Amino acid sequence: MRFEQLARPVSDGLSGRFVLVNYLPTAAGAVCVLVLVWAGAPGARLDFGAAWRTAGKVGVGEVFVLVLAVTLLSLLLQPLQLALVRMLEGAWPRFTAGPARWWQRRRRARHKSRAVASSEEPAEVQRAGEAAAVLRRRFPHDEHLVRPTALGNVLTAMEDQAGRPYGLDAVVVWPRLYPVLGEQVRAVVADRRDSLDLAARLSVTLGLTAVVAAALLHRAGWWLLLPLGLLLAARLAYRGAVQAALAYGEAVEAAFDLHRFDLYRALHLPLPADVETEKQDNRRLSAFWRQGRPVRFLYQHEKPEDQGPE
Repeated sequence: MRFEQLARPVSDGLSGRFVLVNYLPTAAGAVCVLVLVWAGAPGARLDFGAAWRTAGKVGVGEVFVLVLAVTLLSLLLQPLQLALVRMLEGAWPRFTAGPARWWQRRRRARHKSRAVASSEEPAEVQRAGEAAAVLRRRFPHDEHLVRPTALGNVLTAMEDQAGRPYGLDAVVVWPRLYPVLGEQVRAVVADRRDSLDLAARLSVTLGLTAVVAAALLHRAGWWLLLPLGLLLAARLAYRGAVQAALAYGEAVEAAFDLHRFDLYRALHLPLPADVETEKQDNRRLSAFWRQGRPVRFLYQHEKPEDQGPE
């Protein structure tokens, strides 16, 4: 997804974000598989007491090797975070994306029908207003932009609607707006983006761990319920990613509301006098960044405070 690629932090490094989003989910999946192996998988009988005894005998050197291995695996998987989110958005082959997109369009149509009040009763008007708010946050404005998954539609709605009231194309404007955000707004945006990435990584990691666990437990009878539990946990993590994406979208829209004029100042452009002038200027600016369409800029340079009048 283009907007997500532009919105991610420039460098995560071995930071708190790396530990939270990359290391911990990878470590959890690795420990789950390792415990099953220590318990006797693949095999017909599992002995978790034996796994506990084996864990108690692990020395400092072996712990260091395990930690190093998980760290290296996390570093190798870190560049795939964007691809992972894109997969959850619905970047699938056409033969699988088509039916899923059709289903999402049906869901959008149901929400759209609920957003129309059937009477002038206050309760009905309120219900329709709430449905319209859900429609706006969960689906893009135009039907052709509908994605195959709920997460993809929430993030596409954010791309489509953040900046729309002001004539701004969020995809091309965001990388210019992000550097001029205030510290508080930037912290909120980063925190909610981390929550989204963590939930997405957990969902995929739990799903893959369930597949590996199923292969290890194929002869273990009732223990095959463990992979099913992991799949349910992966589903819950995916739903958490959708909720995190909704919160992230709110933060991005608030960033446009509060700091779009800071972008004008950073570009040394005069502030618009009214909303219609703002929309016209923003459409031309967005087209310039998106397509390289020529724009005649009239700059407004602020004088240094100590310079005084000429």
